[in-house]
Amino acid sequence: MVFDVENIRRDFPLLEQRVYNRPLVYLDSGATAQKPLCVIEREAELYKTLNANIHRGVHHLSDRMTALYEQARETVRAFIGATKREEIIFTSGATASINLVAYSFSERFVTSGDNIVVTRIEHHSNIVPWQMVAERKGAELRFIEADDSGELMLENLDQIIDSRTKIVAVTQASNTLGTCPDLKRIIAAAHAVGAAVLVDGCQGVVHGGVDVTELGCDFYAFSGHKLYAPTGIGVLYGRSELLEAMPPFMAGGDMVDKVTFAKTTFAPLPLKFEAGTANFIGAVALAEAIAYLQRLPQAEVAAHEAHLLAYATEKLSAIEGLTIYGTTANKAPIVSFNVAGCDHYDIGMILDKMGIAIRTGHHCAQPVMERYGVNGMCRASFGLYNNTADIDALVSGVERAVRMLR
Repeated sequence: MVFDVENIRRDFPLLEQRVYNRPLVYLDSGATAQKPLCVIEREAELYKTLNANIHRGVHHLSDRMTALYEQARETVRAFIGATKREEIIFTSGATASINLVAYSFSERFVTSGDNIVVTRIEHHSNIVPWQMVAERKGAELRFIEADDSGELMLENLDQIIDSRTKIVAVTQASNTLGTCPDLKRIIAAAHAVGAAVLVDGCQGVVHGGVDVTELGCDFYAFSGHKLYAPTGIGVLYGRSELLEAMPPFMAGGDMVDKVTFAKTTFAPLPLKFEAGTANFIGAVALAEAIAYLQRLPQAEVAAHEAHLLAYATEKLSAIEGLTIYGTTANKAPIVSFNVAGCDHYDIGMILDKMGIAIRTGHHCAQPVMERYGVNGMCRASFGLYNNTADIDALVSGVERAVRMLR
């Protein structure tokens, strides 16, 4: 199959609309990606024909829906290269996945005097849960700094990660800078002292994918809505021996084996961490989104996204006074920028009136803003459906916004 972006765009009905009587230019896929028609139709079909709770009923609808849900788990397992189906836990999103690990792992493995390591470039969802753990358990929170280009500074890694480090939490690709850290080096340093590693894969799983077995991480989290799937569904991968040792994060239906007033025993993995009614429709729709992506030529998708990033970087850099944050090689297709003398929020508002959707603000990454001495940035993040015409519209829009604001 040849990758043809114009054909791809026809798969995404939202892109056909007009905003303020202008064609929509959607450049905010880093916040949430649009959904292909096959995913939308699959979700609607399930609600119309098979909506029944899983793992509970003996009737036909429940039986069929349970089978599809577990097939979705297998699809995810194969997609990220996990070795065991029970290592795949469905959650409401990456935030829930990270909080699950932060709570349950720390309950079992973190004590007073230990330390937890994060990085300067993390999303708040991979910082705040660990701050809460550190406060609750009397542990120290450390962080790996980034240089001016957005690259993590790993020269003193052996001093940051030491014998009291219990877990390292690091992004696969920064949602603000696009930086893709040297995960294998970080994982090796953590494992050398017996620490575990959680990888936030929200941006990375979309742009380049992952093989968790080859990577060697202990936990991996991502959200479906950034992977062209519905909102409200996410995944946590965890090594089974760690998940077995961790206590449940939430209690309720479907995660128990036997309940008495004297004692409760828990269901085996993965149900131990899937309390309550799961988003079974979302899980099957996520599998549909994965199937859609796997039908595309992966090398050509990667080349297309790399071209968009290079083209946008070149065109935006030509605007007088514009600064791009995050200039590392092999970064994800994300461009964050500011223009001297212009507020990022004002630029975003003006672009919106031209039908151009970007993100403005701190992008849930305030430590990144602190690193560069700004209170916010403009961010254009690309999906596989974007084309160079979208970028031309962005550049023209920014130039017009700058003229108006100056």
